Amino acid sequence: MLKADVAVIGAGAAGLSLAHRLSGHLPGVPGALTPSVVLIDAPPGPLRPRPRTWCFWEPGRGRFDAAVRSQWRHLRVRPPAGPAVEADIAPLRYKMIRSDDFESLVSRDLAHSPNVRRLEATVDTVEEIPAAAGAGARVLMTPPHGPARALEARWVFDSRPLGSLPAARTTLLQHFHGWFVRTAHPAFDPGTAELMDFRTPQPASGLSFGYVLPTGPHEALVEYTEFSPRVLTASGYEAALRHYAADVLSLPLGDVEIVAAETGVIPMTDAPMPRRVGTSVFRIGAAGGATRPSTGYTFAGLQRQTRAVAAALRRGRRPVPPAAHSVRARAMDSVLLRALDSGRVDGPELFCRLFTRVPAVRLLRFLDGHTSLFEDLAVGRHAPVGPMLRTAVELPGLPRRAFT
Repeated sequence: MLKADVAVIGAGAAGLSLAHRLSGHLPGVPGALTPSVVLIDAPPGPLRPRPRTWCFWEPGRGRFDAAVRSQWRHLRVRPPAGPAVEADIAPLRYKMIRSDDFESLVSRDLAHSPNVRRLEATVDTVEEIPAAAGAGARVLMTPPHGPARALEARWVFDSRPLGSLPAARTTLLQHFHGWFVRTAHPAFDPGTAELMDFRTPQPASGLSFGYVLPTGPHEALVEYTEFSPRVLTASGYEAALRHYAADVLSLPLGDVEIVAAETGVIPMTDAPMPRRVGTSVFRIGAAGGATRPSTGYTFAGLQRQTRAVAAALRRGRRPVPPAAHSVRARAMDSVLLRALDSGRVDGPELFCRLFTRVPAVRLLRFLDGHTSLFEDLAVGRHAPVGPMLRTAVELPGLPRRAFT
């Protein structure tokens, strides 16, 4: 029987981040604890996350800058027609991390940690241990080679994706397909990230845009993204991305090398995401509500969660993961998602208006949930007030339904 103070299930962004924050001692911090940690990673196969890209913004240097592939001070948003909106976001930087780089960085640090142990296994069940028997939880798992094992831990943090989404009033999907490309001739401005390029054919429901993150004059991540109720077929993504790259960006596809590709689906939902699922068992990351419903950004939210959890464990306190986003932010997201889904609000027009009329740094702070009520109201007055108010009034009476 294995025993540990903390079990972390899943070695994606959330699991690796929490293990990293709990790794080793904290010199110069009186009374800080060093809990024993077991990080359980799924064996290679369908349960292990595929390589992906995470983006976020922050000022100056960050904890994981060694894994940052590129960063930008300038952002661009392009409306369906007309001039682009340019924004300087100093002192912020828009940063891109590839999951492989992130895992390599964290793995190097964990390899030298005296208190973190990693193992590969498929987690079968997590069950509570009665208080009379010592409290905590038991993780039953099956290694890729060998018999089933059990791990008892005082606290368990589960970062695995949910099998199904909780019932919600509105659920959209942010789904995308992207290429990492290399061109024979300079084709990109490495100083500017194209955050939203709405010169794409818009779907009947929701919105679409292109996304370009240049890592040099010849290299970039080029993506096609939709916010809509349903994903596309593989051929649908390929056609949409080819159209964006060739017809909108005017890239000569015959001279473009596709180095790698990525595809993903991020739920954008106002469903409540329970972070506590037992006396000693918690969810973190996207499964614990770290995703901002209105944008799909997750990395910054899970960093706030894991930072708070690690601090509580170091101090010997009950490590309940905090909400990654405030009640007010989630309420505003519910209104926006419903307004987009109902067609009351034109998505491209709304986002372009916000980037045109709201200072870029304030808007990014708003999207990250770091603004005051006064600042939220200042941003909100640039949205279409009538449709938003009608949506806010109807929202409490809408039933929550399972997403199918």
